[in-house]
Amino acid sequence: MKSKVYFTRTITPEKVLEMYELLGKPLTGKVAAKVHSGEDGNQNFLRPEFWRPVIEKVGAAVVECNTAYNGARNTTEKHRQLMKKHGWSGCFNIDILDAEGPDLTVEIPDGKALKENRLGKNIENYDSMLVLSHFKGHPMGGYGGALKQLSIGCASTAGKCLIHSAGESDTQEGFWDHVAPQDTFCEAMADAAGSVVDFFKGNLAYINIMCNLSVDCDCCAVAEDPCMKDIGILSSLDPVALDQACIDLIYASDDPGRAHFLERLESRHGVHTIEAAAELGFGSREYELIEIEA
Repeated sequence: MKSKVYFTRTITPEKVLEMYELLGKPLTGKVAAKVHSGEDGNQNFLRPEFWRPVIEKVGAAVVECNTAYNGARNTTEKHRQLMKKHGWSGCFNIDILDAEGPDLTVEIPDGKALKENRLGKNIENYDSMLVLSHFKGHPMGGYGGALKQLSIGCASTAGKCLIHSAGESDTQEGFWDHVAPQDTFCEAMADAAGSVVDFFKGNLAYINIMCNLSVDCDCCAVAEDPCMKDIGILSSLDPVALDQACIDLIYASDDPGRAHFLERLESRHGVHTIEAAAELGFGSREYELIEIEA
């Protein structure tokens, strides 16, 4: 049976909640809502008020992890200050998963590029996760969606280093000297994403927002402005199908900015992350797109 992906062209906070409820999978226990806090200076990230209805519905804590590059989010102290500046702390309970060590090491016995992943240890405090992603481009991965939120997004600083170096280095000082070949990096992202799906034993739900469609990620302090018009909201219980559906909507668009977005996607072999994730078996590229009227 093909995975179900729900799609609406209406982008509002209330519609985000509706798209979650259509999944018919209440998240139970202690729930984490994985968001992107937005790098200082970035103009495209989705603000906390946008996510508020769905996060309050599931009673989740907002979770993030520190970065592995210089900026406003590479230490716990700076990251907390930025989350306050961006309004997250005023809306939600905030948990930086790798605020304190040691990291949680999860084995990846059948990984394509990684043998293990490192997650912020606080992830062990949660029973399920709502993965909230702003779908857009990415300087290294080609695009950012649900699979990136699961992989780089949930990894600790050391885990991010392992992903970018395909297991060669877990330190900020060393991993830029060991950046993996592009396809191997994409496979490492897929490995890491699968390890988080396994950790939660499938107790996850996913929402992608296709707006502010820049070729750059929300992790960029200096990001290009959006090059395409907004497309809509998609939700699924399958992160592979969800990201594939978003990619297909980009290809199907007649927006004149489509070529610029696709150059970023294709030059970084972004679809290979989806291909690798499907081969690992925690999702499918085959899906049924169910469009919801406004």
